[in-house]
Amino acid sequence: MSLYLDTSLLVAALTNESATARVGDWLRNQDAARLSISLWVTVELSSALALKQRTGQLETDERAEALAEFTRMAANSLTVLPISDLDFHAAARFVDLSTLGLRASDALHLAISARYGETLCTLDRRLAEAGTALGVRAMLV
Repeated sequence: MSLYLDTSLLVAALTNESATARVGDWLRNQDAARLSISLWVTVELSSALALKQRTGQLETDERAEALAEFTRMAANSLTVLPISDLDFHAAARFVDLSTLGLRASDALHLAISARYGETLCTLDRRLAEAGTALGVRAMLV
């Protein structure tokens, strides 16, 4: 089973959050050959780190180190899945299901995971529950 890591997991792994130790332990117990992301994760991760810097949760050098570590991780142990038009169309269908309360970015993660047959791994309970409701394998870490 391949595992698609959403942004929440990587932000926790790379910065100091309440889930950092748990996520670090979980990641160390995974087979790196089974871990994947999309380029959308790269965009969201940069945005999350910039927000942490703007709000004083990260210093400039801490943000730079987190980005450098992510770049090393992506190059050495993560498969980067290409995104297609099909993923955007599926994500639009997912957000149309308003009862799920999905944000566009989360719907895109689910669509990518579904198309590749990956299990979406997240810290976001709502996202994991939406995945399950849509028939997309999802795991709350």
